[in-house]
Parts: sequence; structure tokens; C-alpha cells
Amino acid sequence: MARLDILTANDRDGEYPSSWYAATALSLDPFPAAEGEIACDVAVIGGGYTGLSAALHLAEAGLDVVVLEAHRVGFGASGRNGGQLHPGQRLDQDALEDMAGETLARALWDLAEESVALTIGLARKHAPEAAFVPGLIHADHRARFVEHSHAYAEKLQRRYGYDKIRPLERDALRAKVGSGAYFGGTIDMGGGHLHPLNYALGLARAARDAGARIYERSRVDWVSETDPVRLGTGSARITARHLIWAAGGYLGDLDRRIAAQVMPINNFIVATEPLGALADKLIPGREAVADSKFVVNYFRLSADGRMLFGGGESYGYRFPRDIAAKARKPMAEIFPELAEARIDHAWGGTLAITRSRMPHFEWLAPNMITASGYSGQGVGMATLGGKLAAEAVTGTAGRFDLMAAVPTPRFPGGVALRWPLLVLAMVWFGLRDRL
Repeated sequence: MARLDILTANDRDGEYPSSWYAATALSLDPFPAAEGEIACDVAVIGGGYTGLSAALHLAEAGLDVVVLEAHRVGFGASGRNGGQLHPGQRLDQDALEDMAGETLARALWDLAEESVALTIGLARKHAPEAAFVPGLIHADHRARFVEHSHAYAEKLQRRYGYDKIRPLERDALRAKVGSGAYFGGTIDMGGGHLHPLNYALGLARAARDAGARIYERSRVDWVSETDPVRLGTGSARITARHLIWAAGGYLGDLDRRIAAQVMPINNFIVATEPLGALADKLIPGREAVADSKFVVNYFRLSADGRMLFGGGESYGYRFPRDIAAKARKPMAEIFPELAEARIDHAWGGTLAITRSRMPHFEWLAPNMITASGYSGQGVGMATLGGKLAAEAVTGTAGRFDLMAAVPTPRFPGGVALRWPLLVLAMVWFGLRDRL
């Protein structure tokens, strides 16, 4: 049986999905496909946040960098996600202290804080169309979770000097999120949300203007682990002194070492019709919201007053026929007022997760590195990941190596058993969320 090609399983070649993001994207001329013989200092596989951030920082440092994107820049998770910028790592500081000790946990917190500041700064400088809005609410869907959420906020204030987060009791949260589904939570003004595709396109524009060469519809078919590195597309052969793998959930099996460390999973988002005055009743402060479910629901209002709601479980690599129905169900459970709201856009996307839920940074060879597997925390951490990859390539690898020291175990059975494990895990955690 033919192997499923994630790059083409759910999308048309070279086209963005029919998302609200694509419908409201900034104008940027397409980049050409790679052709002929190309030589460069650094080749980057993948035109998402990691690859574009790496290209921007490398080009600004004076290196000749080439980005190879199989579809369009921002085509993958970078241009489809919920647009939420979360402070901290994907694992909270309690888990990181247990996993890695207090010293490394503190260093990881500092890197995460840098990722937020870096992303906001790049968005404001290079992608004003991304329209960053501060404010992020964590909503607890079980009463028993609230005490821990409040204690964790207090810990961040006391131990980490983080004063942007505060607890919300049930009534206070209800005033922020017009739903009876939640029992309390926190509000974090250090995070927020933006237009993710416009952010990616803004990074691409900035990288191009800094001198990076970006090629779209240039799928890498093979890589030769030599010095210099050699790689090829259908119409080009590239020679590079260094290679950065930045392909995320759409990598496939091009490098099975990376593929064994990350698992592609799907998630789905809908955009309702503009809600008018109802929008002010649902999220009056225009914060982004993510809840405490393992199969998380996340939502926010768009600039034109639509509910952008992400949720729904996926048990395979193909998207369901009716994405709108998949996401409407949890949306209506949280906001019954939206049960009959018109859905103007519905789309899916594939992201990369790791077993530990921490990003996978690794030296594959002295001239070849990878950064991916952000596990839903990619808006900020992928942006920083690209910067750290650029630092590593230019000889300052300490911070990249710090991330590489965080354990990201292989999935049991490697590539072959990732999908069966995904099905079992999603069924189990979906059941747990309902208990």
C-alpha cells in the first residue's frame, strides 16, 4: 500500500487552505521555484516560523541563505494555527523542574520569555498586519483544576518574578468569557494573539529584503549528508555549507531520525460570520482563550468580530469531510449562542508534537541541525528556534545546545507505530476530558 503523503493528503499543491487567514492575508508576490545549480552558505528546509526566522537572522548576519518551501511560505502550521502566543514552555515550570532540575528549568523559562518578546518585536517591526493583541486566558473546565492554576500563578510571581499573570475566580472569568463552561483560571497579559499567516508572510518579506533567497513549490526530495551538504528538488540541486531542517508536521519521512522524534497530528479551526454585538458578550476584552482539556479548545475574536474557534479530535492523518461540524460541536458546548451561527471558513492543519511535548532540537551532523516539534507552542518558540538555529550555524551554539539538552524521547516503534499510538492516545485523552 502506498505511503500517505502528508504534504498532499489534505491540500492542493501550492495553495493555501480556505482559511480566514488566507482570505485576509497581506499581499506578497509568490516566490519562484528553485531551478538549476544553487550554492549557498545555509540551506533551510521549510518556510514556516522556524525557517523564516532562521533565514532572517542569518541574512542580517551577512550569510547567503536559501529557504526551500514545498508549497508556499506559511503553508503549514505557521499559517493555520490559532494565533496564540503563550508565555512559558509547552510544559509548565513544575514539570520542567521535575524533568531537568531548577537551574535548567529557569534557563528554559528565560528562553521562553525571550521567545515572546522576540515574536512581538518582529511582528510589530516586520508584520504590522499581524496585529498583535495582548491578553491570554487559561480557563479550567473542572473545578478541581482551579486551585492548581491559582497556585501556579502565585509560583510564577514569587519564584520567577513574573507579574503579568493573575488568578481568576469563576465569576471573574465569567465576566471575561461569556460561558458557563468554566470554573476559574488565570489571565496572562504577557501573552496574546495575532494573525499567524500575516506574521509568517511578514517574516518572509523581511528575510527577502535582508537578502535571503526564498523558493516556493520547491519540495526537497533527497538530502546527502556530506560536507558540503547536497540536496535536491525536482528542478534544482543545492550545495550548502550548513543545513537547517525546519519542516515541522509536514516533514514526512524525508529524514527518519527526525520523523521518529516527532508525530504529525491534525487540528481544526472555524471562523464564524461576524457576530456584531454578540462578540462583546462572549469575549469583551478581546483576549485569546485556551482551556484545560488535553484535547484543548482555543478561541478568540478576529479583528472583524468573528469567533475563531479551534478544537475537535482527529484519529487519522486525513482531514474529516465536514471540518465545520468537527469544530462546531465543542464551540456550541462552550457558547450555545453559536450553535446556529454561520460558518464562513473551516480548515485543518498538521502540527508536530513530541513525546515530552518539548521541542526537538538536535545536531544531526556537524553541519546539519533540526528544530521542530513545538507541540502547539510554536508561535513564539518556533520564532526563537529559528534564531537559535542561526546562532548555532554561525558558531554560537550554547543556547541551541541548551534546548537540545531537553529530553525528547523517540516514539516507541519509531515511524512505523506513530499513527497507531496517535489513535490510542487521542481516544484515551478525549475520554479523560469528558470524565
